[in-house]
Amino acid sequence: MGAPTPRGRPPNVPRDDAGSVRSAVLALQRTTGLPMVFGGAVLGGAVPGGGQDRLRITELVGNTTDSLSGLVVHSGSGLGGKAMAMGRPVWVSNYPCSASISHDYDKPVGREGLLSIVAVPVVVRRRVRGVLYGALREPLSLADRVVGAAVDAARDLEQDLAVRDRADEALARARPGTSTARWEEVRAVHAELRALAEEVADAPTRDRLREASLRLAAAGLDEPDASPRPALSPRELDVLSYVAIGCTNAETAGRLGLLPETVKSYLRSAMRKLDSHTRLEAVTTARRAGLLP
Repeated sequence: MGAPTPRGRPPNVPRDDAGSVRSAVLALQRTTGLPMVFGGAVLGGAVPGGGQDRLRITELVGNTTDSLSGLVVHSGSGLGGKAMAMGRPVWVSNYPCSASISHDYDKPVGREGLLSIVAVPVVVRRRVRGVLYGALREPLSLADRVVGAAVDAARDLEQDLAVRDRADEALARARPGTSTARWEEVRAVHAELRALAEEVADAPTRDRLREASLRLAAAGLDEPDASPRPALSPRELDVLSYVAIGCTNAETAGRLGLLPETVKSYLRSAMRKLDSHTRLEAVTTARRAGLLP
């Protein structure tokens, strides 16, 4: 099969975690070409106190049966459970004969015909949030390249989840009120979301973060404006969001990982599109257009 088995979001699995695991599974299949790649998110893994003891496998590529779809793996049980408990990658070259793991899931694994399997935990802030698996239907040792690719995919997923956590925390701080101090916090969160979006490798995640920043910006409008908004590029808006909270060009460059001259170039372009002659005028115009909070 060339795409994950379509599944709804399981109960207690954070929507962002499940979606991120799906993207990571697809990326791992593309980079390794393994006949089967699968994974899942830990139930309640993104919720403090939500527990890290159970994983539900929801994303599968290359499966020939539904035996593993929806399977709940407990910490310490089987290969994936061992990876969860130890917090590090584990692999076997002949699953049914391995003495290093428990065999709680031999039946579903056997129905799928998997023999050589690697399981890599996804760990964010010392919490296991998911597991990625890659497998062969032959009793062969997995190449270092394949194991390395699985580890890299897990690390990329960890980074995306960490960024999303920071974005969620930033949004939680943004409670628009009437005070100037409160709006300054909203504007700082908006700039932070713009910067976080650039740190995410997953395009859908990046788009969602940018959309969240636009919703914050629109919250500053007394009434929706039906007129077309100036078409600023994402980077122009990133730069302007930091200028709006009082950052210098050098500070903006540091926040966004750009050169100061590059920041100046983006700012000049944004000012031209906003028909503004000063930084302050550009910020004011962008706020009136609903581009900045």
